Amino acid sequence: MGLTYAYDIYLRPENVARALTEVAKLAPPERRAPPLTVTLPGGERVVLPFTSDFKSDPVDCAGKDRVTLDTSLMLPADEAVRAYAEEGNLPVEDGRVQIGYVYLDMYFPHFLNLRHVCLDFWAATSRMSRLFEDSVAIREVFTNLAETAGAVCCLFDTGDGAPERVLWGTAPD
Repeated sequence: MGLTYAYDIYLRPENVARALTEVAKLAPPERRAPPLTVTLPGGERVVLPFTSDFKSDPVDCAGKDRVTLDTSLMLPADEAVRAYAEEGNLPVEDGRVQIGYVYLDMYFPHFLNLRHVCLDFWAATSRMSRLFEDSVAIREVFTNLAETAGAVCCLFDTGDGAPERVLWGTAPD
């Protein structure tokens, strides 16, 4: 099994729709699949330019512990992203590179006393995991997303059982 590095953003349930709306702004402008309607546990709906299980069927998160979205994100082309793009023969468009699939697992609290939803953006390949670790621009995208969405924190997780690195905010209790 390869590396599965991730950015974990913890936020209060009422901020999930705002966070997803901000993530949608990172999507490539051209899209082949129809939009995906996601209904959050409280009933709020968000229409996203992504898929779930590679389909555009509506997703209802009510009663689920986890929902996975398949995203493709336009990320700023710093030195690490440019090297990744060159190696993968990916175009740099307006200073950004389309990176995908980046999987987004949304973990919902299943006990009433849990206060945070986790948006876990994880790399699909070991090569992408190394990019997640090396790129300052990608780190800034996720920490800025956390701040804009009113998150509690943004963590970097190497998936190896070691403690996550706090990049922004304070780790939830």
